[in-house]
Amino acid sequence: MLERNHVVLQGKKDAPAIVFSHGYGCDQNMWRLVAPAFEDQYRTVLFDHVGAGRSDLRAYLKAKYGSLEGYAGDLVEIGRELGLKDAVFVGHSVSAMIGIMASIQAPGMFRALVLVGPSPCYIDEDGYTGGFTRDQIGELLESLESNHMGWSMEMAPVIMGNPERPELGDELAQSFCRTDPEIAKQFARATFLSDTREILGEVDLPALILQCSDDVIAPLCVGDYVHARLPNSTLVVMKATGHCPNLSAPEETIAAIRSFL
Repeated sequence: MLERNHVVLQGKKDAPAIVFSHGYGCDQNMWRLVAPAFEDQYRTVLFDHVGAGRSDLRAYLKAKYGSLEGYAGDLVEIGRELGLKDAVFVGHSVSAMIGIMASIQAPGMFRALVLVGPSPCYIDEDGYTGGFTRDQIGELLESLESNHMGWSMEMAPVIMGNPERPELGDELAQSFCRTDPEIAKQFARATFLSDTREILGEVDLPALILQCSDDVIAPLCVGDYVHARLPNSTLVVMKATGHCPNLSAPEETIAAIRSFL
């Protein structure tokens, strides 16, 4: 399974572990500006979700990865294979919720959670504001289904934000485009149609919520919602904008994580 998820270990071998988990359409390379800052004190663990990066595409099963539970199960398997105990989990975007699910499945594996741009539900409903109407999510998924490449080139700069730094949007677009289109469509459905609001109250681990000040994917109200329902959480609203502060503002991201830990 370490080969399946292309697990890469760095840092101090006998030190506590810190696990970095990437978001939709990305791979572990998205942590290259953040993870090395923790190698002097931690054993860093990076991996690719099945279907992303240098993971084993032969391991991809549509039924398994049709929901976030499949990805959470992989994370638990990686942790058990490495013997992780009281590790720190750092998850970006949809991986924040995957990490929460894994922490419930495997008590004791993590001692703290760092959630970067988390969203337990992207759709507005029942008095909850997720940032998108159901029709908007439907249109997003339809566009992805019909033209993966075009969707990637159009949406990546919007998701990244920071229009004054177009190279960031270009990098995210290229990452989206490297993903197998069929896997990308399936992961998008698992991500944007997920609703994990009910499990938030089951998590009592210390949690840091890193909320960007202007994020089209996870707006401020979503960060407030997650903070209100995670009983032992701290919310930090960053100066960074966009949805990927691990790329656009690595120094601020590192500083916030260090302060929390």
